[in-house]
Amino acid sequence: MSIDPITLEVARNQLAAVADEMGLVLRRTAYSPNIKERADCSAAVFVPSGEMLAQAEHIPVHLGSMPASVAAVLDMFGADPGVQYAVNDPFHGGTHLNDLTLVRPVFVDGGLVGWVANRAHHADVGGEAPGSMPAHATKLEQEGHIVAPIPAVRDAEWLDSFLTPFLSATRTPAERLGDLSAQLGANEVGAARIEQLVESEGRTRFEAVTTALLAYGERRMRAALAGLPDGRYQFADVMEWGADDIPITVEVSIEGEDLVADFTGTSPQVAGNINAVEAVTRSCLYYAIRVATDPTIPANGGCYRPLELVAPEGTLVNAQPPAAVAAGNVETSQRIADVLLGALAHAAPDRVPAASQGTMNNILAGSDHFAYYETVGGGQGGRPGRPGMSGVHTGMTNTKNTPIEALEAAYPLHVVTTRLRKGSGGVGRYAGGEGIEREIEFLEPAILSLMGERRRIRPWGLAGGEPGAVGEDWLIRRGSVPERLPGKVTIEVGAGDRVRVLTPGGGGWGMAQTVNK
Repeated sequence: MSIDPITLEVARNQLAAVADEMGLVLRRTAYSPNIKERADCSAAVFVPSGEMLAQAEHIPVHLGSMPASVAAVLDMFGADPGVQYAVNDPFHGGTHLNDLTLVRPVFVDGGLVGWVANRAHHADVGGEAPGSMPAHATKLEQEGHIVAPIPAVRDAEWLDSFLTPFLSATRTPAERLGDLSAQLGANEVGAARIEQLVESEGRTRFEAVTTALLAYGERRMRAALAGLPDGRYQFADVMEWGADDIPITVEVSIEGEDLVADFTGTSPQVAGNINAVEAVTRSCLYYAIRVATDPTIPANGGCYRPLELVAPEGTLVNAQPPAAVAAGNVETSQRIADVLLGALAHAAPDRVPAASQGTMNNILAGSDHFAYYETVGGGQGGRPGRPGMSGVHTGMTNTKNTPIEALEAAYPLHVVTTRLRKGSGGVGRYAGGEGIEREIEFLEPAILSLMGERRRIRPWGLAGGEPGAVGEDWLIRRGSVPERLPGKVTIEVGAGDRVRVLTPGGGGWGMAQTVNK
């Protein structure tokens, strides 16, 4: 069946709107500030085989990896009408344990026509520290409750085999149940919209349109890759693990309409939580390629067909069980994106920015009755033709900040300071953006975990630009002088103690122009 360009564009926007609406429903009905205020969630639509059909512009590290969740459900269960499946196991379709995905098949007249799925970061899923990212973890089980793919909902009712263990593990069961219900509702809305599209167009025509959309995405990506110079482009950077530098290296090979990203030479996985699973690395590849080619290419499974990932098993970019992986999703993902962009800068120097802050600056605090989680923005790298933005989330994340009013209403915390960190952006023809200074006071005893990067090694500049400033973390005990903290730490804090986080600035792009006086 021939599909004309106008029909194709209308359908592309219709399907993207379904994912957008799912995300809005999830945010507006969620209980936790982390989802309803920070938008730490994502939604997407898939064809019956599990290939991604459409996504909303949510969080890159979620969206590139969500097809793995659908694939895990398909492999284990197939598709059953009326059932929603849950998964957070990083080694069976997940990324890290906080990110729980609900997957729902969509049936029309007894036939499977697609899938909808959404992923939300739950602020606590158990484990050895509130927030479920203990800095000392070396095994996955230390980080929280593991949900291998499992039926979680049948005919809109929660199944006890999933719900009871999940709620029993968390320190905040009421908040978790509220967020889970929001996820359930978001998928129901998405399924209803897909059913309406199929019924209005007819199943045969709907399938023809979705096939054409995937083929269109592939053609656009192949054309974009063909516009880049053939060659092999290398780049390397490191993760900070105590005093050690843990290397991540990549070679990007472009030949005609195809691209291979090979991470051979990257460090083996470590006895820590900075390991990333393969789905995270694949997300980073998809993100970096869209930056270096054309972000208007439809973000569907078709546009990723020309891309090949080589990520050796047992390395930092394809960790194997029972490795801890909490920071792999939020921190190592940023570095993987950095090395990919560094390599692609050789092929697309007019598109790739200098390094952004390269971290999500995770702050986690809680006790047996609350769990606060937030990532703090920083500086974007200077870009060809314009400076980097200041105080924003960059790279593999796309969340918002928690408004002070919402934060203080929900948690026993007081925000002392939130402002831009002047002078932290790298100098260049197009300067890097500024980081953020955020200071929080604890109103009652808690366990604090920090998970950050770029605390020793500055975000690099590009094309002659200078690097941005490193981040800093400080603990100010009540009545004591400030104490510099490592970038990854879990400690006890008391009432009146404060934590101050200074986030990195972005690198500058291009040599700064001198002015004759």
